[in-house]
Amino acid sequence: MGKLFGTDGVRGKANQGDMTVETATRLGRGVAFYFKEQAANDEVRPTIVIGRDPRLSGPMLEAALTAGICSAGVDVRLLGVVPTPAVAQATVQSGAVAGLVVSASHNPFFDNGIKVFKGDGFKLSDKEEEAIEELSLTNPVELPVEEAVGTVFHLENALEQYIDFCRSTLPAGQPLAGLKLVLDCSNGATSACAEAVFCGLGATVEVIHSEPDGININDQCGSQHTEDLCAKVVEMGADAGLAFDGDGDRLIAVDEKGNELTGDQIMAICAKSYKATGDLKNNRVVATVMSNVGFHAAMRALDIQTDTAGVGDRQVLELMRRNDAVLGGEDSGHMIFLDCHTTGDGIVSALKLMQVLGTSGKTLSELSGVMTPFPQKLINVDVKEKPPIETVEGIVAAVSAAEIELGESGRVLIRYSGTQPMCRVMVEGPTMEQTCSIAERLADVVAKELG
Repeated sequence: MGKLFGTDGVRGKANQGDMTVETATRLGRGVAFYFKEQAANDEVRPTIVIGRDPRLSGPMLEAALTAGICSAGVDVRLLGVVPTPAVAQATVQSGAVAGLVVSASHNPFFDNGIKVFKGDGFKLSDKEEEAIEELSLTNPVELPVEEAVGTVFHLENALEQYIDFCRSTLPAGQPLAGLKLVLDCSNGATSACAEAVFCGLGATVEVIHSEPDGININDQCGSQHTEDLCAKVVEMGADAGLAFDGDGDRLIAVDEKGNELTGDQIMAICAKSYKATGDLKNNRVVATVMSNVGFHAAMRALDIQTDTAGVGDRQVLELMRRNDAVLGGEDSGHMIFLDCHTTGDGIVSALKLMQVLGTSGKTLSELSGVMTPFPQKLINVDVKEKPPIETVEGIVAAVSAAEIELGESGRVLIRYSGTQPMCRVMVEGPTMEQTCSIAERLADVVAKELG
């Protein structure tokens, strides 16, 4: 085991590399020992909750984590298949010292991952990750025995608690009454709960891709593939379509015309609404370096301060807490409403967006006019290694030439994925033709240098 944690927990191909039963057991033990030491009450045995998405390898890794945790003398409460934000919520509500999620988010079914929440519902800091990695590498001289060994419980009502929690983020009653919606659950963790949330708040709902079989998660559906959702919205004459990813922590929306809205557009709509209602604390939002130039232009037009974080919801959250903001997110659809939750939540984000839609008297396409996205092209290039970009002369030269060509009318961003062996090439420019041309040239250079 080397460095385990990436930008969002541990991730890899299930049963290979760092995503094996052996590593999961040691990581579970390391997490348990770390939080056991932090526990304030030595008289009560600490508990860790575990939830997972429905992918095939989930039960295997869940069992391995459970074994590691119990071997450290900590109890486990199994939540079953629940969205990632439900684990954060259950961690806080149950008084657990930590919560673990077995999920690879929007990745294909053959990948898996492990995310960690602290007892307060927030994710780990870099320093905490390092400490847990060290404990996971260390074999303790003495493990607890006899009655000190941890035990396993099943929390049967985890989904019901999460459904109630989501509904509580909107006003009581039927605030979504009159809205006709299509939900795409990506054959993932929201499949068993999203419909109940929205129907319970008064919406008329049609659900697609909500029959997980362990293999079809994220397969040409959900937040990464909205083609089916766009077609269904138009076919039904729905007011909006809402697409979640496999573990339910991100949202992409579709307007009544079948056009996809990005995370930046959703956040711009919500930021404008929050400012109008006086809920935009300190008049600021947090975006990332991947956010579209058009988002920054929209915030300037609304006289809203925009702070820019690095990529990843952990970095967004860290800057939000440091600057006392309640709204932040990524163009990919990860959005954090800190007045409601401690982490990104696709269903909560969708509820906030639908609340604006329901009270505005406008269509979603009209609301999205708050922001005009610059043409953007993102190309993912598979790589064999990840040397610092600034040390690869061929890439540096190509980027420099692209930036000269774009001038002040666009930008280039090249960065590695924190969870997969790929490099992301992102270009924004004045026209789609020029943007795509530059992005493809840069992607070819990256592939030549690192592929």
